[in-house]
Amino acid sequence: MAWTWRYYEADGAGQPAEDLPSESFTSRGDAESWLGENWQELAGGGVSRVSLLEDDREVYAMALEPVE
Repeated sequence: MAWTWRYYEADGAGQPAEDLPSESFTSRGDAESWLGENWQELAGGGVSRVSLLEDDREVYAMALEPVE
């Protein structure tokens, strides 16, 4: 099983992988920890939403917005 993140712009368009970090993880926990450490960099690069994928299946999606 491979866990990866898919990135989306504010308009819902996917972002090219070559512009952003492309990581693959062996566990869901590792993928979520990585996002927790890198979400601000992704948001600064124009990502407004991400989806967590288990192989090709979307597990969940979430917005990258700071909690105030």
